[in-house]
Amino acid sequence: MNTPVTTPTFLVMLAVASLLFLAGVLVLRRGRGRFVVVLATVPLLVVNAAAATNAYYDYFRTLGAVVGAEPADEVALARLLRRTDRPDQGVFAPVTIPAGRTGFAARQALVWVPPAWFARPRPPLPVIVLLHGTPGSPQDWTDGGMADETADAYAAAHGGRAPILVMPDINGTLDADTECVDGPAGRVETYLTVDLLEFVRSTFRTERPGPGWAVAGLSEGGSCAAMLALRHPGLFSTFGDYSGLTGPRLGETNDDTASTVSGLFGGSAQEFAAHEPADLLTTRRYPRTGGWFEVGSADAQPLAAVQKLVPLSRSAGIETCEVVIPGGGHTFDVFSQAFADSLPWIAHRQGLDPGTDVRCPAG
Repeated sequence: MNTPVTTPTFLVMLAVASLLFLAGVLVLRRGRGRFVVVLATVPLLVVNAAAATNAYYDYFRTLGAVVGAEPADEVALARLLRRTDRPDQGVFAPVTIPAGRTGFAARQALVWVPPAWFARPRPPLPVIVLLHGTPGSPQDWTDGGMADETADAYAAAHGGRAPILVMPDINGTLDADTECVDGPAGRVETYLTVDLLEFVRSTFRTERPGPGWAVAGLSEGGSCAAMLALRHPGLFSTFGDYSGLTGPRLGETNDDTASTVSGLFGGSAQEFAAHEPADLLTTRRYPRTGGWFEVGSADAQPLAAVQKLVPLSRSAGIETCEVVIPGGGHTFDVFSQAFADSLPWIAHRQGLDPGTDVRCPAG
């Protein structure tokens, strides 16, 4: 699923900036004045458009994020692995996940570890794999999704313990759309379920895949998370689907199946069905799986997906949570809230905070 790139706010501000640009050209049609106005207005147009987009999607939290500055708690992987003193908050590092089994040309991933991870001997902590959308990158989960801040707050309330967060690349480029399957753009499903798991387990000494591993995602990543957990319940016992569609889709709607069958599965309806959550939920049972669905009420297609998948999940034996955010759209405001809402429940299912009764929200 592609994240929408046109919104009412964006269009209004873009129209205003465009009118200013045209007015300057028309009023100063002769001489050097027109050239000056054009040069002065083009940057303003770009800045206004970017600001409007950010205002709607709630993406960048700081000026440093806008210009790509590294956060203070980001360190090189080698330095992270050598560190023995316990920090006050979690630390994340950019990592290159070897694609030895698949050859998938992924961009760098990000891994966040909580303060408790720095103890000696290292405690085997659970893992949450966080998947971005398209267009997008792993850093979306820190710049817009606020995953590190959410995890820091959880760790502070639990003696420094929290799940390790792994934020891999699922598309290879900013605007690609693999839907996390083994398809024309690469063997992404195998990359996520074999290459990534082997690297993370051996590098960070985590819990074994299964009860201690979860997968969650936003938009395209949400659809991916549900699909991966249903196809690989022995690897991921819990999933979080934040504003995803009903399954892998190359288009913008749940009904975009023909292009998906052709573009992702080589025309094979059988392969499409093998990756379609609704089909999996009606043909299999998942008594040990948990799933959290969260979506904005103004996000029509993902909302329809939740309304379809939630009852099927419950019928298939999945411990299922459903949250609909009133007025919420397809924005990072919704995505970040969804992760914050679901993290205590996911971590509890993974074995953290066992003495607390953490349940799905009422309703």
